Amino acid sequence: MKIIDEMFHLALLTAEQHRQASDWIAQAATPDDILRMPAPLWQAVERASAAMGIDDDLMRPPSLDAGDRTDA
Repeated sequence: MKIIDEMFHLALLTAEQHRQASDWIAQAATPDDILRMPAPLWQAVERASAAMGIDDDLMRPPSLDAGDRTDA
């Protein structure tokens, strides 16, 4: 939900899209349920995700010092 909230605060989702996506995610029992989001809403979330570079972050190899963090 935090990412959906951030998408809204960055004006990448409208208030209505934010409400619908939040409601959908809240009622979803599994990740597969989330993937069944209505196509127009899913497309809005995908566009927001691309604008935020989320896919790029997920595809980036982990930092070699990622296991050395002490602030986690």
